Amino acid sequence: MSETQDAEKIESISVHNFSEKILEQLVHFHVMKLSGGFFLWVGSAPLLSNLAVSMSSKYDSMPLSTLVMGDPSNTAPNSLSQRLAKRTRKQVFVSYSLPMTDSNVSLLVENRIKKELELHPEHF
Repeated sequence: MSETQDAEKIESISVHNFSEKILEQLVHFHVMKLSGGFFLWVGSAPLLSNLAVSMSSKYDSMPLSTLVMGDPSNTAPNSLSQRLAKRTRKQVFVSYSLPMTDSNVSLLVENRIKKELELHPEHF
């Protein structure tokens, strides 16, 4: 097989951005589609304060998840990455950089991500 044919088989990284006003706060979403998974950053300011990764396991119905960096008391990135990995059956990296002031924000953020997954599954 030639190098050009090999290169065609390798998926390129694609980027998808969207924003939404959630409870009077503008929330930005940045998705980078990777080979076999995706990276999702959620925040209101350009900050990478944490990073979690989750992936499905043949030994457990709930995906495996770990916090790569950030405050372990903030469970938002781990929880979100785990639910997205279960939903998409892909490896998922999540950085959730929103203040944990209102639990409704987390729910609304996740609903917005699910809506985007339904509207644009090719970006995930």
